[in-house]
Order: sequence, then C-alpha cells, then structure tokens
Amino acid sequence: MFNQHESSHIILPSEITPREIVEARRQFIKQIAVGAASSAGLLEMVNRSAFAQNPNAKKLVAPTNSNYVVMDNKTAYKDATTYNNYYEFGTDKSEPAQSAGSLKTHPWTVSIEGEIKKPMKLDLDSLMKIAPLEERIYRLRCVEGWSMVIPWIGFSLSNLIKKVEPNGNAKYIEFTTLADKSQMPGLNSGVLDWPYVEGLRMDEAMHPLALLTFGMYGEVLPNQNGAPVRMVVPWKYGFKSAKSIVKIRFTSTQPNTAWNKAAPSEYGFYSNVNPTVDHPRWSQATERRIGEDGFFTKKRKTFMFNGYSEVASLYTGMDLKKYF
Repeated sequence: MFNQHESSHIILPSEITPREIVEARRQFIKQIAVGAASSAGLLEMVNRSAFAQNPNAKKLVAPTNSNYVVMDNKTAYKDATTYNNYYEFGTDKSEPAQSAGSLKTHPWTVSIEGEIKKPMKLDLDSLMKIAPLEERIYRLRCVEGWSMVIPWIGFSLSNLIKKVEPNGNAKYIEFTTLADKSQMPGLNSGVLDWPYVEGLRMDEAMHPLALLTFGMYGEVLPNQNGAPVRMVVPWKYGFKSAKSIVKIRFTSTQPNTAWNKAAPSEYGFYSNVNPTVDHPRWSQATERRIGEDGFFTKKRKTFMFNGYSEVASLYTGMDLKKYF
C-alpha cells in the first residue's frame, strides 16, 4: 500500500500490461512444454478464462482513507467477481463473469453535459486525474437480500461536480451506461429498456460517500463489476450504483431510471436501504452476506441506510415509505 506521499503516482490503465495477459502467456508456455493442449484449446483458455474472469487485471494502488472503512470482514475477491448483477451480460449471477470478456474498456470516454457551465468529454485517464484516488471499504447491499464488503478505489463524485460547475437549474444527476449489442449479449433481452439509466438528487451526489469508482481490491475494475468506471452509493441498494458509465448529465427534473421505469411499485427512485420497507415480494429486514453460506449461518440484520447513518439528514422530513 502506498503512503500518502506516494499517492500522486497512480498507475493508469493505459500504462501497464494486464496481469491476466501475463499469466495467460505463462500458462501458454507451460502448456507447450508439456504438450497438453492444442493451439485452439489454448486460445479458448485465454479468451474464456483469463479475460472473462478479470479482463482488466491491472494494479491500481491508492492509499486507504481510514474515515471510510467498515470493520466487517472483506468479501473474498473470487466471490465479489463471480456473483454479480449486470444484466447487460445475463440475468444469472454467474453469467457476467463468464461473458463480460467481450466488453472493450479502452479507449473509453465519459461525456459530462446538461445544466453545467463547463461541459466536457473526458477519456478515462483524464477522468481519473480529477482528484487523488483512495481506497474505501464499503458495504454493498442488493435489493435481493445479499450483501458484500468490498475495498473500492475512486474519489468522491463531488470532485467532478465542482469541476464542471453546475448552474442553478441542476437538481439531479443522471448516469447513462454503455449499451452496445456487439459487446453485451444481455441487451438482446427485453428485461429492461436499454440503455441502463440511474440517477441521484444533487445533494445525494455531493455527499462525500458517493464514490466515482475505478477499481477494487488493488486493481482496476473487472468488466463484470462495472469497468472501467462506475458509481458506488453505499447507503442505497446496489442497482443505484450505475456501471460502465458513458454519460453524466445534470438535469432540472428527476431522471427516469431503468428499474423505476420497469417496475415502479418495486423499485423507487430513492431506493435507500431500509429494513422497515419490504420489497413487494420479500422482506428487507435481513441479508445474506456472500461468503457466509454455511447451513447454520444466520442471516444478518439489515441496518437503516446500510449502516451509513451520516446520510440521514439528507432525508429529514421525508416519508421514506412513500419515497422509497
């Protein structure tokens, strides 16, 4: 782990050979030596094993911000990268890790537009230089009732917001994710109206917990976890944290978000973690922590705002059963 003085020397995605490619090369040499596979078999091994599991396994080192570290045990890397919700690559939890190798994350640009004084279009390296990167260990609670604890790498979204200077009409931020059928087989399904869109109220987006995220576990984001840039909003259910973002738009009106549009009675715009408001088809009072799957393991109690009580003031006076 770098110390604070080393944090300015961040290794950017364009500067290093992916670890998985290096390991695949080593495996290739080993297989040739023992004569255990044909060239076609090796190609399949590289494409389906190395790339699909973590196609962008490059180091991304940042100092840990101790102000944003939960004391729970971290979820194992293997669990966090093979049990995913990313419907653009399939609705089964295992499908994103198996098929997200088709996602091309370089080159990548993010357009920032709307009710701002300084619209801009940034490539990934430029976006990552907006503010110093730091590691934060956050809980992530999904609406289906499971949770993880992940060391994320990024910076508070507020740094980007301040740079583009929203005008007086900016009340919300809308995030639009990539929708490319040539890369994302799940787009052929009608489960959602693509592209995937999510949004936050401006004060939510300005809260320091809202993390514009580029990495996890000391590496850049794996494709199946939302590479190359995503949001992590830890006090909200996981679907609020948009993945593979290509556009950030500042608006005067509430964004029409993907799940809220698909099933408004089940997925509210706010979607704060709230154990007192059940999903129509299941309770939200408890959760299953991924990696704690023993037969006798009890479910954990779910905490209001996922335990991030510092955001409670954002919703003073609101009926959180009505604005769920």
